[in-house]
Amino acid sequence: MSVARAVSVDTRDLLYAALIGNSLAVLSVAYVLLSGITITQPRYAVYGLAWIFVGIFAIWKTDPAPADERTRLRAAAIAVLYFVALAAAGGVLVTAMRPGAGEFGVRLATLAPGWGPAPVVSTPWAALVLMPARIVGYVALAYLVYATVIDAAGAAVSGIVGLLSCVSCSWPILASILSGVLGGSSAVVAATFDFSYDVSTVVFLLTVALLYWRPLFGNRLG
Repeated sequence: MSVARAVSVDTRDLLYAALIGNSLAVLSVAYVLLSGITITQPRYAVYGLAWIFVGIFAIWKTDPAPADERTRLRAAAIAVLYFVALAAAGGVLVTAMRPGAGEFGVRLATLAPGWGPAPVVSTPWAALVLMPARIVGYVALAYLVYATVIDAAGAAVSGIVGLLSCVSCSWPILASILSGVLGGSSAVVAATFDFSYDVSTVVFLLTVALLYWRPLFGNRLG
């Protein structure tokens, strides 16, 4: 893949990017007005919207290589496990310290745009914190891992072995989990830590970039 191809952006890409960006901006303004929240740290809103924007764009522009059914199933299984690991590390799935520690219930956490509105589903054993930025971001990373595993199989290295043999592919997986840890084990209160979202956003963007361009296996652009 040439450098020119890697950095080229056609007019259609710019139009779609502008449409996504404008839509997110309009929805964010509407959300702030309807919820009545006060944004004291604007950068958190920027980070949340960046996760969603980059996640959507990465999914749209990633075209997994053709593969047989067995390879696709193996790649899908790895991607699902990767998503679950990210969800647990990043606060989407929060387990209770002991049975009976919580109650059954559903509420809406009004966090900064991008991170909120976040439905929170609670049980005595665990809770799901469905922040839009985390869900879209982690789905995008899982999809990129799916495409990377297929590329690894096509590069004469088998599945996860090929994936982990490439520093530029294995480091992003570990970095993504680390970014979730840095974001706090409780996603609803993670914004109270001064720089947790700064660090996790940088790691997320770098991870998307490395998994999208995949220098070892090449990238199939959509």
